[in-house]
Amino acid sequence: MTPMSRVLFGVSVVAFAVISLMWHESTTWQLVHPLSPPLATVVAWCLVIAQVIGGFSILYPRTARFGSVVIGAVYAVFTLACIPGIVRAPTTDAQYVNFFEQFAIVCGALAVFASVAANAASLRRLARLGFGLCAISFGIAQIVYLQFTASLVPVWLPPNQVFWTNLTTIAFLAAAVAILINHQAGLALRLMVLMLAVFGVLVWIPHLVAQPADLSNWSEFAENFMIAGAAWVVADSFPDSRRAARGRA
Repeated sequence: MTPMSRVLFGVSVVAFAVISLMWHESTTWQLVHPLSPPLATVVAWCLVIAQVIGGFSILYPRTARFGSVVIGAVYAVFTLACIPGIVRAPTTDAQYVNFFEQFAIVCGALAVFASVAANAASLRRLARLGFGLCAISFGIAQIVYLQFTASLVPVWLPPNQVFWTNLTTIAFLAAAVAILINHQAGLALRLMVLMLAVFGVLVWIPHLVAQPADLSNWSEFAENFMIAGAAWVVADSFPDSRRAARGRA
């Protein structure tokens, strides 16, 4: 039986790819903007198709390794594509946020590969450490963009929007420490998955209902769960988690 973590990750990758095909402000199209129109369209289609193939492939044990390589390669390209922007504007926080959002998916793909490969302890460690760095970035981003993040929190949640923004910021940073020092890292990752899932339900679903034609909301929704899926597969790549998953199957 395919672990639910891999199902969430794979389905989210496919959803994000399909949305990217329709929304030309997505990461995929931003990457190909410097290219001439015919070539840009071909490259964008190739990236989208690769994501769809990779996302579906990790759902099946026999093709999971292949799918993880495809997803990892695509998002490694997206991650590297962020570096010129960081070099040009090293003080612009958004550049780093985008970098680590893409890198989180690379870590997820690496964890999937490690979960189906033999003697992959070093790969699991790399995925864990990489995602720990991403968690730091997510926490810092919420500090830098405090007011914007707070504006996303439903106003009906007591006591107020800033409270929940600060709480989730602390949660991201605390999880990052646990993940990096490998102390209850699996628990920290799973709690992060839960937090991201709640965020997706409470924040992005109301946006989708209110503005169903706005593809940017669909893109954010898919990316939110793609990162949640990546965190989950990193947690499931730990040896104890893999044995438990086989026991449940």
